[in-house]
Amino acid sequence: MMRKGWSFWQGYVVLLALAVVVKAESPYRFFHWNVTYGDIFPLGVRQQGILINGQFPGPDIYSVTNDNLIINIQNNLDEPFLLSWNGLQQRRNSYEDGVYGTTCPIPPGKNFTYILQVKDQIGSFFYFPSLAFHKAAGGFGGIRVLSRPRIPVPFLDPAGDFTLLIGDWFKNDHRQLKAMLDGGHKLPFPDGILINGHGPNGVSFTVEQGKTYRFRISNVGLQNSLNFRIQGHKMKLVEVEGAHTVQTIYESLDVHVGQSYSVLVTMDQAAQDFYIVASTRFTDNILSTTATLHYSNSNKAVSGPIPAGPTDQIDWSLNQARSIRTNLTASGPRPNPQGSYHYGLINITRTIKLVSSAAQVNGKQRYAVNSVSFVPTDTPLKLADYFKIGGVFRVGSIPDNPTGQNMYLDTSVMGADYRAFVEIVFENHENIVQTWHIDGYAFWVVGMNGGVWTPNSREEYNLRDAVSRSTTQVYPKSWTAIYMALDNVGMWNVRSEFWARQYLGQQFYLRVYTPVNSLRDEYLIPKNALLCGRAQGRSTRPL
Repeated sequence: MMRKGWSFWQGYVVLLALAVVVKAESPYRFFHWNVTYGDIFPLGVRQQGILINGQFPGPDIYSVTNDNLIINIQNNLDEPFLLSWNGLQQRRNSYEDGVYGTTCPIPPGKNFTYILQVKDQIGSFFYFPSLAFHKAAGGFGGIRVLSRPRIPVPFLDPAGDFTLLIGDWFKNDHRQLKAMLDGGHKLPFPDGILINGHGPNGVSFTVEQGKTYRFRISNVGLQNSLNFRIQGHKMKLVEVEGAHTVQTIYESLDVHVGQSYSVLVTMDQAAQDFYIVASTRFTDNILSTTATLHYSNSNKAVSGPIPAGPTDQIDWSLNQARSIRTNLTASGPRPNPQGSYHYGLINITRTIKLVSSAAQVNGKQRYAVNSVSFVPTDTPLKLADYFKIGGVFRVGSIPDNPTGQNMYLDTSVMGADYRAFVEIVFENHENIVQTWHIDGYAFWVVGMNGGVWTPNSREEYNLRDAVSRSTTQVYPKSWTAIYMALDNVGMWNVRSEFWARQYLGQQFYLRVYTPVNSLRDEYLIPKNALLCGRAQGRSTRPL
């Protein structure tokens, strides 16, 4: 919150002056977002949606590697609000992560200014509201981080660059969905699929015949994996959540909840319109939606049956996931090949095995990791850590391995040492596809297969060109293994991207710690940090 008597624009001018004076810093980009409720009709019925500057979905963020993003959020909802930034690593700066374990909510009628840097990142990401069940009402939008002009990109500049936010959607109000979960119940099956906030045939993308375009596809839904395809066109995968990939051609692409992909599509068909399709995967009832790919010289409207996609073929999806690999000859955000960091040659210092579960606790539906179902406290964990407030959480309140005990409630925080190199195994004993995300990091997805993981499973690992990303799927009765270099000090959320499961406890925080109190390792608490709970009344630093 800005000091009493300051307007947003006064603060804006001061920040702009700082950007001009400190010539060594990277460019600054300023955003002022007004968050309100408004009427939306994505599936043909009136709903209360969360709008940003009157838009649903919210505006895209355009940026370049190392840009500083100054994003002022004015919360005009009637309840607290936070935005989080799926895939942005918040280097040394977990205070700005925008989840309740790190950041106090913005009170109704108040504002907060996020100060982010897209440090050493490129790629396609998205933002979303992280509190309550706001994600079911909107408030999400795309983020693109372009390479700096002097850094070569492994493909020619496309003729256009489109954001496609796909996801499942409910006709129920977000408060009704939250009430179902608070009452101990599971959510019903979704009512439909949206593309950029619209239902079937609700949005169109105009292209020119013969040109190549980039499509950035993010699954911003609540629970369903989706298959994405474009009628009559092939997709060349070029980037996944910040990593340039081997440029493999796909006719359709599975995009699991929370994941982002970039594809190039060449308009090499006859001059007409074509279906863009997103449909559910691994569900008995297949939901589909369409958008239109419109050739500017089209002489024929979209027609014929919607092209069919895969439905419940797990092996098909698993094989596709294994085929996605890092492009070792491409530069990343810096002018050196991404393969110069040989993750496969680094000794593992710790193995963490995470097993998800679902059960009833006190007669209500809950979800857990290693038997611990997360419950939030009255004070963000990062603030409690900074101010050394006791009794908020206990490091080690979630074990490294499943214990087999019955599910229980706790504020689960796992401790980890800065600069450790860890192996994390996600094991799924259930009959659904799951998706996991780790804030603050990108990790290498080194292996996935059916059955139970054992040390012998390491013989299957890809230790040469595994894709680096921040969100990974785990197939039914299967495991997925990742390698992660703990090079980012802070308090980081590890969560299921199935939002009902996250809300009901399937998450925890990873506290990456160093005893060295140095700005080289972690920034100071932001001067404008909101203080709440047991941190209220304390001071940060003078504005």
